[in-house]
Amino acid sequence: RTGRHILTGNCPVERSRMMKILIVGGGGREHALAWKISKSPRVSRLYCAPGNGGIASLAQCVPLKAMDIEGITDFAKKEAIDLVVVAPDDPLAAGMVDALQNAGIRAFGPSKAAAEIEGSKVFSKNLMKKYGIPTAAYEVFDNAEEAVEYLRKCSYPAVVKADGLALGKGVIIANDFDEAAKAVHSMMDDKVFGDAGNRVVIEEFLTGTEVSVLAFTDGETLVPMISSQDHKRALDNDMGLNTGGMGTFSPSKLYTDEMNDWCMKNIFMPTIEAMNKEGRRFRGVLYFGLIITEDGPKVLEYNARFGDPETQVVLPHLKTDIIDIFEAIIDGKLSELNIEWENKSAVCVILASGGYPGKYRTGLEITGISEAEEDPSVIVFHAGTKLEAGKYYTAGGRVLGVTAVADSIDDARARAYAAVEKIKFDAMHYRRDIGIKK
Repeated sequence: RTGRHILTGNCPVERSRMMKILIVGGGGREHALAWKISKSPRVSRLYCAPGNGGIASLAQCVPLKAMDIEGITDFAKKEAIDLVVVAPDDPLAAGMVDALQNAGIRAFGPSKAAAEIEGSKVFSKNLMKKYGIPTAAYEVFDNAEEAVEYLRKCSYPAVVKADGLALGKGVIIANDFDEAAKAVHSMMDDKVFGDAGNRVVIEEFLTGTEVSVLAFTDGETLVPMISSQDHKRALDNDMGLNTGGMGTFSPSKLYTDEMNDWCMKNIFMPTIEAMNKEGRRFRGVLYFGLIITEDGPKVLEYNARFGDPETQVVLPHLKTDIIDIFEAIIDGKLSELNIEWENKSAVCVILASGGYPGKYRTGLEITGISEAEEDPSVIVFHAGTKLEAGKYYTAGGRVLGVTAVADSIDDARARAYAAVEKIKFDAMHYRRDIGIKK
């Protein structure tokens, strides 16, 4: 499963088709991408910048930060990298793909202009309003006092969102005026999310089940991936603080083929067409954060890349060579590719540092990963780890994503939690209800 044989270059594939690939990023999503990419017979060598402890078993980790556009571009040129896969939101929003392409390097991911669909909540909400894409009613504010005055007239719960990127934490569901006003002041006055809070979006709270649908697109053709459902709250029963994601399962129990057809007609393709009309053709992975309401699916948010931890349960289903998909998207030939999926289910349980998403300790030794992976259906994806002298240590809030693949959600869930029981580090925290909700 590690794909180490790929790194030696001893594959029975013509050398002319072999590729040196660099992944940008160092979290659980990037480990899942490295795991899937390493299975491609087209890969001769795999690099990751900066990578993490788990990625180091699949790729050569490069000590460059994900936001170091100049450094990553120089490295790609020096090493004659054939393809750079830019995974995180920040470098996409900062224009890393544009910089790489301008340097003559093939890169997978949307341009800076297209990535604004995630980089600015105001842009994405205005886009949906302009082109009639179903979403929650909203108002935009760049003045805290005006926002607070508006909140006095709102019905509750209400949703307060920082305009910019905030590591998946810039969304507050306020149950009353006091909570909402506090959220506005913390974002706009206290700058808890930095410049991301210069503007805020206040929108109606929608009731329903959230579903994530990632899609491959070259800006003309769009191919949805298998659906998934995320668990954002830190504690069981969707209690506690919002996080970057505490676990996920795939496929969704509610998202039907008929619903997918409706979304293709009313949400997915209209979004692609809207971006084209705005001169922002989107090439890459477009993530649709949906909520299934009594009035049908609506868009909660867009992401301009693979989701985390959704990627950890979606990519195990993929049968088609992911490098073929990336190249078809870059070349505008996605319509010529038949993308196939396994008919399986997957569950991912996130193991987090105690205190996450608040303060937490790092540098704690992790044991039991190899024992957890003795079950061939289990893959342990590293999110915040470092490898030192053959031992793994915690290095982030979300530490590991324990993923199991089986014929049903219930079986995958049982296998994932059995594997979790074998892993230990001080103050390890995880939810015990991943995969139960409908």
